[in-house]
Amino acid sequence: MSPDPTTQSNHLSVTTRHLSLEWTLDFETRRIVGRAAYELELVGKESVNEVILDTAHLDIHRVEVDGKAAEFTLGPLHAVMGSALRIALPHCNAMEKQGIPPGVGSVLKLAVEYATTEECTALQWLDKEQTQGGKFPFLFSQCQPIYARSLVPIQDTPSVKFTYEARITAVLPVLMSAVRVSPPSTGLPHDGKEIGKEEVEYVYRQPVPIPSYLLAIASGNVRYRPFAVPKGKAWTSGVWAEEELVDAAEWEFKEDTTRFLEAEEKITTPYRFGVYDLLVLPPSFPYGGMENACLTFVTPTLLTGDRALVDVVVHEITHSWFGNGVTQANASHFWLNEGWTTYIERLLQQILRTPAHRGFSFLIGSKALSDDLKRYESQPKYQRLQIDFEHGENVDDAYSRVPYEKGANFLLHLERTLGGLDIFLPYVKNYVETFTGRSITTQEWKDHLYAYYRTYGTKDNMQALDSIDWNAWLFGEGLVLPISMEYDMGLAYQSNALADKWNSSRTVTNLSELFDAFDLQGLDTKQIIVFLQTLKDFSPLPGTHIDFLGNVYGLTSTPNSEIRLRFYEIALLDSTSPAAITYAKQAAAWVVGKEAASQHGAVKGRMKFCRPIFRALHVADRELAERTYLENKLAFHPIARNLIEKVSTIVLFLVLSHTSSCNSD
Repeated sequence: MSPDPTTQSNHLSVTTRHLSLEWTLDFETRRIVGRAAYELELVGKESVNEVILDTAHLDIHRVEVDGKAAEFTLGPLHAVMGSALRIALPHCNAMEKQGIPPGVGSVLKLAVEYATTEECTALQWLDKEQTQGGKFPFLFSQCQPIYARSLVPIQDTPSVKFTYEARITAVLPVLMSAVRVSPPSTGLPHDGKEIGKEEVEYVYRQPVPIPSYLLAIASGNVRYRPFAVPKGKAWTSGVWAEEELVDAAEWEFKEDTTRFLEAEEKITTPYRFGVYDLLVLPPSFPYGGMENACLTFVTPTLLTGDRALVDVVVHEITHSWFGNGVTQANASHFWLNEGWTTYIERLLQQILRTPAHRGFSFLIGSKALSDDLKRYESQPKYQRLQIDFEHGENVDDAYSRVPYEKGANFLLHLERTLGGLDIFLPYVKNYVETFTGRSITTQEWKDHLYAYYRTYGTKDNMQALDSIDWNAWLFGEGLVLPISMEYDMGLAYQSNALADKWNSSRTVTNLSELFDAFDLQGLDTKQIIVFLQTLKDFSPLPGTHIDFLGNVYGLTSTPNSEIRLRFYEIALLDSTSPAAITYAKQAAAWVVGKEAASQHGAVKGRMKFCRPIFRALHVADRELAERTYLENKLAFHPIARNLIEKVSTIVLFLVLSHTSSCNSD
């Protein structure tokens, strides 16, 4: 296996098999304090005289090897990779001096006592005012891609998978990416103790090996609602949310979650993790969803009250097989996680709905892909599907829709080239069965693909594989895909026709004669999105038209964040228009959750929305963009802050130049 460019650990020589955590959550000091114990196995052929773990901004108090105090050093801080924790293995040294090399398969026991610090990128501690209820603080983690090292000393690479168990003491209910052992989820909240004052020990166990980025914890005033599960299933499912939000969350997700999971099993393999729960987080969560094992984190922006955005859950469920099951070996192969997941997610759209819905999802994704390919014109390396990162390079710099969309289109092209779903779906199941539990590279996937069709396919299948321009798909750069992809456009007809009608109305003064609210009748969320995306591709509309567009369709007040984003992108297209000034202020208030009629699904923090809005604001009203960000900087998750500050070098310069005064406030 090729080395992981994002880790300093010696995981190719000694690897983590099991992790035991004993943590106390301290909401006053905003620290996790405790102990991590490891079962390590020697896997390399060369002699090993130390264990190297990844850390970032951790206070290391004591280290033990096989129950005895051990010497350790903490290396210099690298801006991306953190500090290498080097732990001496005295008995391995002694054996080596006697000419007895420790054998492959030998097991070591290691323990580290430590505490997190305020610079922990993986954790966001929220004040009670930042939560839905406003009564208790909240804590949640985000370890993907390489932030687990700021939560626990660890071999922070997806190449290493381990089981874990945890005992967490806290004054608020605790959730983890594992199966709860005690207290029961359906019992009294916080085991009947007074929330916020009395401590309770929460016990979790994860028997399925997972990579470090799936280690997750959350703690707050949360409640649980179980979902009805189809008969004969060996798994349970439900939703967690803050007390004030749990009823809305239950309604939003109860109808579809188990249906999605059951459909996924039919085209892959049985679900392995035993529990599939959702946790609706506060608005500062930077992603739409995070596929933490047993406990998918989701953004409150999905709570639209009409189940219009629950398809995000299909994506996260799919990761249970593609990512959590078959895992990228390292960040260079991230597309194996996201491209496969996006492809299967859209296949489920065809199975659960119609082939037209599958094509429509690809059409929507093509716009996001085009935008991100253009964004990386000056960094063409990040336009590639397989990115050869340099050692210590920040992989978050490449975070975009490229691995999702380009990867999904690559797999769709393979499906079509091989002869369709009847030919490709049996391979998909074999791929999952072969690699589940393993971490693989793109080359390993390609070798398996060829081996499968060499064994089970035909001469035509092999010729089809040879006809693929592998280099163009995996390493190609530029603004277009290696081939032009065609999708089912049936659901796009009304959207495109309405966009054309608006584009042709520029000289019309009485718009009410042409447009009314019934124009959107019968269109679902995705069709409205395509309508707005298509409209954005035309030259900017006059200000009067933008006002009417927003008002007649309720676009400035909709709780559907996907639709609201597209409207603001249209409204801010012409930065010289007086209308842009008005909508810039609206968009700024919306993206930080401070609009007058804020919904429980406030946008603040989700990068899918805040990054493009800040980019548009910076063009339309740079001063407003900078002021809005600086005034709300600490409310964003550290990952979101890092990427928002890359919106432009001007914003970044201003943020850096204001750091001291901002902190002193």
